[in-house]
Amino acid sequence: MDRLANAIAARRDSLIDLTQDLIRIPTLNPPGRQYHEICAYLDGRLSGRGFACELLRARGTPGDSEEFPRWNLIARHKGARAGDCVHFNSHHDVVEVGHGWTRDPFGAALEGDRIYGRGSCDMKGGLAASIIAAEAFVDCFPDHAGTIEISATADEESGGFGGVAWLAEQGHYAHVDHVIIPEPLHKDRICLGHRGVWWAEIETQGRIAHGSMPFLGDCAVRHMGAVLDEMEATLWPLLAGKHTEMPVIPEGARSSTLNINAIHGGAAEPPAGFTGLPAPCVPDRCRITIDRRFLIEEDLAEVKAEVTALLEKVRARRPSFRYEIRDLFEVIPSMTDRDAPVVRSTAAAIARVLGREAGYVVSPGTYDQKHIDRIGKLKNCIAYGPGVLDLAHQPDEWIGVQDMLDSARVMALVLDDLLNRPA
Repeated sequence: MDRLANAIAARRDSLIDLTQDLIRIPTLNPPGRQYHEICAYLDGRLSGRGFACELLRARGTPGDSEEFPRWNLIARHKGARAGDCVHFNSHHDVVEVGHGWTRDPFGAALEGDRIYGRGSCDMKGGLAASIIAAEAFVDCFPDHAGTIEISATADEESGGFGGVAWLAEQGHYAHVDHVIIPEPLHKDRICLGHRGVWWAEIETQGRIAHGSMPFLGDCAVRHMGAVLDEMEATLWPLLAGKHTEMPVIPEGARSSTLNINAIHGGAAEPPAGFTGLPAPCVPDRCRITIDRRFLIEEDLAEVKAEVTALLEKVRARRPSFRYEIRDLFEVIPSMTDRDAPVVRSTAAAIARVLGREAGYVVSPGTYDQKHIDRIGKLKNCIAYGPGVLDLAHQPDEWIGVQDMLDSARVMALVLDDLLNRPA
């Protein structure tokens, strides 16, 4: 342990520089900027340290275009003899900047122990920590068994279809034995999985008419109002009463939840700078987008049936009520067993590095474990990495240098356990 710990401590400045370099490449998603640039940067670094690198474009996936191609990187270091394959997967895309920043979102300023910038916590700090861990391990044990892989993948923030999902479909995880995803779940906690999600669009339908004679039309917005009233009266109380045995954080996410992501009815929003008035029309369409998060104890068919039953209840009270539901996205809950090899190894490493027992959590939202599990057919997968989840997507996002160093030590010890253990 001392050997690896010293090797990582000696790389403190390198870790800071690497994290800052990654943050300064603004890989904004949407639309998917500078994906190739960040993959090429990592190729240059890791190739020079003995990793064989591949840049892989997920052609034809959602969002992929000649202007914004979906590029991914896989770096591979093969050991001196046969053994397991340990894969560190990090997404390289970051969400929009938003408002409220007091620092340059892509300046990567180092202030005390913190590096600030969009994507610092979610999750370029975790990517940097995994690279430092792998480099230190290889230098300490050049004749290690098995294989170490590091991937930097696209589009996790928008579903991961141009990243891990595509790689899994192409068979890039078929040979992998253990996966660690360095998402910011705190350095002393192991994330075993995530809740499920169903996104859908509900549209109420009416009939257009002149706004001065609304009785000749049928207002779709009023119909949607009735839907929202019914949700308030019955659906949200129903969901609040459902609880899971999964160790989901924060506490409120141990119940089922429903969020209305968007609502729109009537004429389209006017373009910026338009100074006229809207046309006087009764809206014949109204749409909401719902984000339903569900528990491992729930069945997706039942989740959808609850919403359909609600809409049918509204229709029974409103003779002209018509609606459509369109599925947008769905993910089944995933949870790795605590006895899985990568879980046991990481828990032991946390205890050695931090001097306390590891905590076990489940994420309220999904991340790329869903694709490792469902498409890659690999259950031996966790999220573990530095950072505070609450900082993700926030203004003045930051990552702690000491947290990255500690997490890198944990990751290096996991490599030592899984690749250097006696045959």
